[in-house]
Formats: sequence, C-alpha cells, structure tokens
Amino acid sequence: MEMKEIESAVESILFASGEPVQTDRICVALELDRPTVERVLQQLMDGYAYERRGIRLLRIEDAWQMCSAPEYGDVIRRAFEIRKPAKLSQPALEVLTIIAYYQPTTRAYVDQIRGVDSAYTISLLLDRKLIEECGRLQVPGRPRLYRTTKQFLRAFHLTSLDDLPELPDLGGEGQMRINEDGQIVDPAEEAEITGADTPETAGPMEEDRED
Repeated sequence: MEMKEIESAVESILFASGEPVQTDRICVALELDRPTVERVLQQLMDGYAYERRGIRLLRIEDAWQMCSAPEYGDVIRRAFEIRKPAKLSQPALEVLTIIAYYQPTTRAYVDQIRGVDSAYTISLLLDRKLIEECGRLQVPGRPRLYRTTKQFLRAFHLTSLDDLPELPDLGGEGQMRINEDGQIVDPAEEAEITGADTPETAGPMEEDRED
C-alpha cells in the first residue's frame, strides 16, 4: 500500500473502534511492521493538531484513540445536550495525586499522608474510573492496592505516567496536588497568586465528604 492509503486505513480503524487501539493490533490488521505504523500514527497526530482539525489523535501508553478537539467540548455538549462533568473537588485531587505518584498504594497510606479518612473520596474516584483496584498488599489484613487507570491518563492529557511532572518536596505546609490541567499545585502559592482561600477554608467544587 502507498503511504496515503496506509494513513486512510489506520484512520478507518481508529474511527471504527471508538476505543484505544493497541499498536500491535494495527500492525497485524495492515500486515505492516511496527516502525511504519508508528510513523503513520505520529504523522496523523501531528497533522490533526497542525491543521487545527476538529479531531485529535491521542497516544495512551501503547494504544491510540481518536477523539474530538478539546476546544470544541462546549459545542459538542450543546449539540448533544450533555451536561458538563462536575469538576473534582480538592480532596479528590489530593487523593488522586498521592495515588498517581505512589501507586500501587493502599488507602491506609493515603490516609496517613492526608491525616483524614479517604474512604469516600477513593470510592468517588473509583466511580469516575480514574483509579482501580490492582490486587492486595501481602501483609496481615491484605489491604487493597489502588492505581490510576487509562481514563486518568486520558483525562489529564498524559501519554503515560512518565509524563507526570517531577514531584516537589512535600514536606512543607499544605498538601501538594494535581489540578485539572495535570499540573502540581502548592496550595500556599495558589492562594497567594489567585487570592483564593487555603485548603482549610476553601469549599469543594462538588459535594465531597470524608467519612
């Protein structure tokens, strides 16, 4: 096949799937070597972004998924009357940060760092499919282990966990966390810059409680 035909075939596979497609699956379907397929995928990704098309190609670890351009999210929601998903509350972002950087980890470890019971927040993140159970720790009581999911990577526009920014020193006052843009935020600096309340007095963005 010519390169243009290969691009069209790859595009068709990704569009028909609607879910992330493993690179090897595309290679088998097109009977092509991995370097050629990866080159075509990268060209498609760069082309969509450069031409400011309404679709984008995301790489999620070793899989690829076609999706809509994020800047048209409001238009898409209006077209299909979709409610904008509620933003994660500050406690949820704190728990997600700890699990993202220390995974796989237990709820007890999350509680130890935060100083409060995180059972409700972990349940919320499980419902959002941002984290998942991944076995049990081989110690008395065998507590559950948690890790982030591919949905987490997709939500924060990360190709893999290697794309997480370097974790700063967490020894200062306040709890570092990931914000909605996938950036690490120091609550003290955020309050100084934005004039917002500190985490002790700020209200959550959605209903959240610690049982």
